[in-house]
Amino acid sequence: MDKKSLGRKINAARKDRGLTSEKLSEMCHVNATYLRQIESGAKTPSLPLFVSLCRELRVSPYYLLAEQLPEPEAGDMDALWELWNKATPQQIKMICSIIRSALENF
Repeated sequence: MDKKSLGRKINAARKDRGLTSEKLSEMCHVNATYLRQIESGAKTPSLPLFVSLCRELRVSPYYLLAEQLPEPEAGDMDALWELWNKATPQQIKMICSIIRSALENF
């Protein structure tokens, strides 16, 4: 795993959300120094911290790991995640219905 790439993505997502490293570390219940080490690529977050970072930054794991995954899968998942996050509750129900129907008839 490219720790520097992961750190850059976390840093970019944090800044996009307008969060300081201190605020994000507080939200994730970790030390701010440790978060800065992750963002610099010196450390790798544990799985529970990785999940917490995704949740608090409102990004998919695919976004953070896109450079580590095969391009089509990462790109498709990011596109779906972006659409899902913009959908209204009614649209989400419709999307789920369409996907269920497609899978049943595939």
